[in-house]
Parts: sequence; C-alpha cells; structure tokens
Amino acid sequence: MTMRAAAVLFSIFGAIALAGCASDATTTFRDCSSCPQMTVIPAGEFNMGAEGGEEGRPEGPVHRVRVSGFALGVYEVTYAEFSRFLTETGYEPAGDCRVWPNERMSADAQYDWRDPGYPHAADGREPVACLNWTDAKAYVSWLSEKTGNTYRLPTEAEWEYAARAGSTTDFYWGDDPEAGCEYANMNDASGARNNFPWANGECDDGYPHASPVGAFKPNAFGLYDIIGNVWEWTQDCYVLYYEGAPVDGSAHEISGECERRSVRGGSWITRPDRNRVSIRARDPEDTVYFMFGLRVARDLEAAR
Repeated sequence: MTMRAAAVLFSIFGAIALAGCASDATTTFRDCSSCPQMTVIPAGEFNMGAEGGEEGRPEGPVHRVRVSGFALGVYEVTYAEFSRFLTETGYEPAGDCRVWPNERMSADAQYDWRDPGYPHAADGREPVACLNWTDAKAYVSWLSEKTGNTYRLPTEAEWEYAARAGSTTDFYWGDDPEAGCEYANMNDASGARNNFPWANGECDDGYPHASPVGAFKPNAFGLYDIIGNVWEWTQDCYVLYYEGAPVDGSAHEISGECERRSVRGGSWITRPDRNRVSIRARDPEDTVYFMFGLRVARDLEAAR
C-alpha cells in the first residue's frame, strides 16, 4: 500500500472511530485532484419517511432503518467536475433537456448539460444539471475506475439519513420553510422572477436560478445543498409506501425493468414546502430536467 493510500485509509477509518465518540466529528477527503470532496457519514439508525404527503406521492409509512458508515459528497457534482469526466472518457450525456421557457416544461434540443437554460452561462462551481440517471451512473463508474474505490449513487435511505443529520423536523434546520434561505436555494422571492405557476417563499436567498455549491450553511454532517439547488438521483427503484423497502440502508431494487428511480432533495425551482427532507420524486431513468443533477457516495473500503 502506498503512503498516500495509507493516509486516506487512516483519515477515513479514524473518522468512523471518532464519530462514535463525538457527534460533531467530521473528516473530509479527496481520492484525486479532480474527484469530488467527500465526508464520512457515521453509521446509525433513524426513522425514515413522514406520515402523509401529497396525493399520489406518499412519504410513509415511517420506518426504522439502520445505515452503515459510508462517504458522501460534501457538495453536489459541479460542471467543472463533470466536464473533466467527459474530457477523459468521451462520454456523451443525454440531450433534449426539459426546461421551462414558455410556461411549461418541455424538451428542447438546444439545451443540455452545457446549457441548462439559465439566462447566464453555466458556472463551473454550479451543480451540473440536465443529467439523467444513466449519466449519473456513468460518472460514478468512472470515478470507481479512476480511483480504485467503489463510488456509486447513494441509496434513498442513505440520502435521507445524511440529509437529516440527526434532525427529526421537516427540514434539517427545523419546521419553518421560510427559515430555509440561509440553508438552501429554493423557489423564493428571487425565484418569483421566473414566474413559475406555483408558490414561492417570501424569504430571499439571492439566487433566481442555480447557485454555486456551498453558498449556504451546511447541515450537521457538513453537507452543503443537500436540500435545494438541484434534485439528486439515487440508486433506488421507486415504490409507493416503501413497500418491501430494505431496513438496512441498501437500495431497493426489483427484478426486471425499473419504471422510475427515486430523486431527492428539491431544487431551485421547487416551492419551499416541497423541499422537505422526506419528499420523494420519482422519474424514469431517461428523464432529463434542468434541475436534475447528482451527489456521489463511496463505500468505506480499503484502496486497491
């Protein structure tokens, strides 16, 4: 094992030991200069989901889940990070991104990950958008091959556990969505300029569109933008009412074709109350929206 690999392993597994003694212990690391910054999420148990939800979009029943320790991206994957992947591999992401140019969401061939339909050029520090589930999977597979470690999409349980960071409220900052402008880029007073036909919050975060990652306060696990900015793909095949969902933190998979994958976290176009930690979006794997991106997970295993 090289000295660099040993140092990474020491920092990762040392953080796990510390996490058992202190709730505020965090350790971050990168496996390469162009890899996302990761933080160790300690193992634990939590109550997943919430009672009720919207019609056709249940968020329960609440059930107890045990999650093993893993690592999660401190930030959502940025344009700069995703661009490096494309440069090294020649991968072609999906096109015909669904944007909101004329009072409805529609696919448009002129929009893709390079231009998600913002009125400004995409910034390298903004979260990459206009990605479908297959694009997200291709990116984590590349990271695995590049680093020799297992990168993947987080499971739905891992995502909610990490987003809650020990909280039991609707949002990790509490129950008031109007307090969210310090913590998340949601559809608020700035977003009202976009004239979306749904409610916006009264607070103002200063961003009518996507914001650079890390522009808001993190949660207790040191994760930025885990709520808002862009929706994040997870590994799970979506099922209503968590029917048959694992309770060990693993992904819910089915035999045969998965019609919809779970997407979590809300976005800059999402009204504040729909940015709750428990809210569950579900979309086909080939869906390309200008508010869909990703955050990566990584197994805590020995470097190969």
